[in-house]
Order: sequence, then structure tokens, then C-alpha cells
Amino acid sequence: MTDRALYIAMTGASANLQAQASVSHNLANADTTGFQATLDGTVAAPVTGPGLASRVAVEHRVLGVNGAQGTLQQTGNPLDVALHADRWLAVQASDGSTAYTRAGDLKLTPNGLLTTASGLPVLGADGAPLAIPPFQSLHIGGDGTISVVPQGQPASTISEAGRLQLVQADARTLVRGDDGLMRAPPGVELPRATGNALTTGALEGSNVDATGALVSMIQLARAFEMQVRVLHTTDENARSANSLLSAR
Repeated sequence: MTDRALYIAMTGASANLQAQASVSHNLANADTTGFQATLDGTVAAPVTGPGLASRVAVEHRVLGVNGAQGTLQQTGNPLDVALHADRWLAVQASDGSTAYTRAGDLKLTPNGLLTTASGLPVLGADGAPLAIPPFQSLHIGGDGTISVVPQGQPASTISEAGRLQLVQADARTLVRGDDGLMRAPPGVELPRATGNALTTGALEGSNVDATGALVSMIQLARAFEMQVRVLHTTDENARSANSLLSAR
């Protein structure tokens, strides 16, 4: 029984440390535009292998992301877009793959390439990075259409410069990568978003509940201390038992 208690306490302490890291990551992104908090938990996982299934470990599991929308912040910047619920902006990840984000603080490079604030190219409806020609004014429509008044042209001369690639997906169906971007599961093609999918001149804030995250950190710290105390107590019991046996 002693080794069972040690094993459960040890794996429980390890799972608590992983959970603390996840909560810390959420807290660090409490002010990140479009960030969605990671949801995690612990589960009982029987240890498989030769012999009887008499050992149970505690495992940390990432359960997905919180799909709730963050607070809408009006900015008036024509390059800022706040995506509606279950809508995602397609970008080109650093490895060249297509990934999705809700961070709508877009930027233009000196050569006209539309990117995210972190420098990732934004993809157009055709799947290629979007390049915007020189313009006097720009407007992004609710469906992702980018309209511009070309440089040197009268205000009545409006032309379409491209369209953002927007998809519709529940956050629970996507997988967050190590780079923080969301991706579709292998073999799944996400449907394109239709109709009004975004609000221009606004940004969606992080949906992290900072107060709740701090409370969770305290609870996890106390749980970790309890697991460590169980380890110490079990070790002391084992030492006492060995002393009794050796004294006979």
C-alpha cells in the first residue's frame, strides 16, 4: 500500500505543477488581443503493463480552449478587426502551414503585405498572403472584403483589394499548437464564414478571467503542498515499519 500512496501522490504533484504552468500561461496573456484561455484538468489514469492493473496515476490533460468572447474594445483603426463568435482569421504560420487566430490587430509592412501584429502573413480568400496596393483610404467590410481608394484617385474611386480568409469553427473542434495558433484536426476542412463575420475598428480582448486564474493558482499551490506532505508522511510510515520489522 505504501508504494501505491507514494505513486499517486507523486503523479498528483506532477499534474499540479503542469496545471500551474497552464494557469500561469493564461495569466501572462490576460492582455493579449484575441487570446482564449486554455482549459485543463486532472484525470485518473490506470497504469498499464505486465501484471495486475493495481496502480493508478494522476494525469494532467489539456481539455481545449475557452470559446467565450473577450471584451470588445473600440479603436477606430481601420486595420483593427474583432471577429464574431466562432469566426477565425486564417494566417500563414512560421512553418508555412495554415493556422487560425482571433487576434485582429493587423499591420501593413512597407511593401504592402498584410500581417498580424506578430508578423505572420494574413491569408486571402484564395489561400495566398494578402498584399494591399498603395491607397489613400482603406475599409474592411463585415464579410472580410478589403476596399481601398487607390493612391492619387478621387474618393469616389473604390476598388476591392482582396478578401480576408475567414472560417467558421467551434473552438472545441480546433487544436492549439505550441506557437499559440489554432489548427484544424488532420483531414478536416473548415467551412468558410459567410455573412457578417467581424467588426471593423475594434479589437477583442483576452477572455482570461484574471481573478479566477489567481484563485486557481492558490488552490493548485495548496494541493501541491498537500501532495508533498503525503509523500513525506508515507515515507516516514515506511521507515517506521522497516524499523519495527528489523527489531524483531
